[in-house]
Amino acid sequence: MCHNCNNSKPLWLIYKTSVQTPNQDSTLSYSQLSNTPEDQAPMEARRFRRFTMPRRTPQPHTPTLLPTTHSHTHSTSTVTCCYCDYKFWTFNDPIFRLGRNHSHSLKPWFSVGVGFSLSALLAVSLLLPLTLLPHHLTTFLSFFAAPLNDAVYVVAATLVSVSVHEFGHALAAASEGIRMEYVAVFVACAFPGALVAFDDDVMQALPCFSALRVYCAGIWHNAVCCAVCGLALLLLPFMLFPFYKHGESPMVLGVPSVSPLSGYLSSGDVIVSVDGVPIRNAQEWMDMAVFLNEMSLNERNRSMDAQSVGRSGKGYCVPNPMMEECKQMLVGNNLSLCPDGLTSFTTVPCSYTSISGEDHLRNIEKTYCLDAKDVVKLNKCGDGWPPSITNDSNCICSQDESCLSPVQIPGLIWVEVTYSRPYSLECLRVRRKSFADSRNSDSMESNCGGTFVFIGDIISMARSVQLTAYQPRWAFPLGTYLPNVLERFLRCTFQVSLTLALLNSLPVYLLDGESILEASLLHFTLLSQRKRRKVVQVCLFGGTLISILAFLKIVIYGL
Repeated sequence: MCHNCNNSKPLWLIYKTSVQTPNQDSTLSYSQLSNTPEDQAPMEARRFRRFTMPRRTPQPHTPTLLPTTHSHTHSTSTVTCCYCDYKFWTFNDPIFRLGRNHSHSLKPWFSVGVGFSLSALLAVSLLLPLTLLPHHLTTFLSFFAAPLNDAVYVVAATLVSVSVHEFGHALAAASEGIRMEYVAVFVACAFPGALVAFDDDVMQALPCFSALRVYCAGIWHNAVCCAVCGLALLLLPFMLFPFYKHGESPMVLGVPSVSPLSGYLSSGDVIVSVDGVPIRNAQEWMDMAVFLNEMSLNERNRSMDAQSVGRSGKGYCVPNPMMEECKQMLVGNNLSLCPDGLTSFTTVPCSYTSISGEDHLRNIEKTYCLDAKDVVKLNKCGDGWPPSITNDSNCICSQDESCLSPVQIPGLIWVEVTYSRPYSLECLRVRRKSFADSRNSDSMESNCGGTFVFIGDIISMARSVQLTAYQPRWAFPLGTYLPNVLERFLRCTFQVSLTLALLNSLPVYLLDGESILEASLLHFTLLSQRKRRKVVQVCLFGGTLISILAFLKIVIYGL
């Protein structure tokens, strides 16, 4: 936000400009700015009236424009009932020197920003009415919404994005020979913001396109910040390659106590597969959960149509001796009940057909109570598994084996989750011993991972754990969380910076879009002063009205 020192009206995320440099070489008289009376006509605006001040001979400037009233301190503050701010002058001289020393390269850079910002202003103005439509508003909110647990990242990303925006204004002004008066961080009516302030008299002496470079610099720098964050997200696996493996299997970062997987998975565990299908990242974990949920819904509909016994079609090739030794218990109402720790299984025919009537009773009599921990280690059969597991065949059991499927409660899904614990102390100890004794393979499997069965709502299960696609190559403190922190920070910075760029591209009062619209109409059109004023008023009023309506819909939608 650029700000007028002489007429201070700070608002949230306002980016206005108004200053000129103390250099005599860059000071222009008003008679040098235009050659025609039309060009010398004032550009009406709420905060800036260009080229309307009485002509005067430029007075020699001192080496600095810093206010003499603040020369004894590096900061000051203002506090009122609705507004408070903190002003400081620490960065005035360094930014001014940087801009003046590299003005030849910075001016073309910010000229490109003018083209981008004008394109953004036009695009946002055309798309702004679409935000009032429910479907488009939902899409907008889903893209920019951030979960509550990202609040810390949003605050940090906001500080970075606002700093980049204000630095763009200050650097562009310095390249034009304008020294900023101060930097301020403020809170106005509970809305936070920041600004860089310039002297209005000096700013008015700038040529129109030079002023556009200053006005558009904040939007342009936010757009560049988005590009840098996007590129960093894309290259992050390569940058972290010496320290982390990426895309092999997702690693668990945290399991809340209310998660259905609490007690089964813990931080540092690696999810290897779901129902035998390898999982490489968090997206595949969610995609697999959605796929299995859809399969279960289709199977349930087919079972209800045929009034068949509740089973998933996921079978295991159980040896016949194990079936004969298992415990069985038959309870009334055609329901089977197994002792604690055991699970009910029923036979699955090779050609999966529904079972009803007398077949149902006959099948209930063949219910077996088995230990699921032992069953999941056996070969799989049935048509409830992904095709890659059973090779598109549900008759893969040998003659001395039977295909048994768990009896399920309607609405619940039977899912196998295979995991490993490569960074646990027990696993590290077993690995050391395994080099000396190869007979410790069973112990290593029990300490370094295994397979468990989840029965329930698989979508809730998948969402209840936090995963990352990065695995540290060595176990070191906090190494598990570093890639996730970088990813979330870069993603939040991208979203916040894009929001600032779009917000300040709006043709709305008090934002950068107001100054950009005024200056661009003056520079690129031949409209008379009266017509130009009407165009500006209509655009600003319409843009502000639609923005307020969209904001109110967002608030109502959020409630």
